[in-house]
Amino acid sequence: MPPPNPASLRQQLERTAGPAPWYWKTFPSFRSASEQRFVWTHHGEQGPLGYVVTLAPEQEPNRPRMALNTYCRPFPVSAKHFGIWCPEGRSIRFAGFDLDQLKWFDLAEIAGWFKQSSDRIYSVTPPIADFDVPLTLTAGMHKIEVPQELATVDELIVPTSYKATTSDDPAFALFVFYLQAGLVEVLPQKWFTAAQYQVGKQWISRAARDAESHRIFGECYGAGSFLLEEDGCRLAQWIEKT
Repeated sequence: MPPPNPASLRQQLERTAGPAPWYWKTFPSFRSASEQRFVWTHHGEQGPLGYVVTLAPEQEPNRPRMALNTYCRPFPVSAKHFGIWCPEGRSIRFAGFDLDQLKWFDLAEIAGWFKQSSDRIYSVTPPIADFDVPLTLTAGMHKIEVPQELATVDELIVPTSYKATTSDDPAFALFVFYLQAGLVEVLPQKWFTAAQYQVGKQWISRAARDAESHRIFGECYGAGSFLLEEDGCRLAQWIEKT
């Protein structure tokens, strides 16, 4: 099969969610079972709400239902449910929420709160599902226990830092979650090493799978957008260099 068209990959990448707050414009909007549309708002880079991203009904932007700290990414689950994944210590946390159950809160409640907290998600309504997957998983496929409320999701590709013993070991990995099947595949990025990149200043921010070729592509902050080999672990080519 010929490699995917770079122009098509660039278009798909623009629609791929990246982490809060830098990529908040890529977040999907949601519509609840009661037909309310929920949208995301970034509260700027200054002041007590600096870098905070909130979710609120489109008609009530000042009555938020959720606030996100850095590195969170939302994803759709079903007609009325959505999920958030984010790093949580040495794990990846998944939390599911029901849009119609979310209670509103005053923005004053979280003014300055995230700056003093390591928590990623703020909601006065608890999640309907919550589970963690450790980052210590080795390369390959692993079984995981997925709550029923999140088990309708086919695939999520989660970029994450990865423990490297030497400067030539992969410093990043893609965790490909097949929540519907209760599986996760760990793909260490063999091309992304401390010997080749400035880990911390450069990092894989988002990734997705091309619908036609089934190859994984993504963006490496500070380097450019890339296409992987069919094994999902090696760099095939740069789509665009930064």
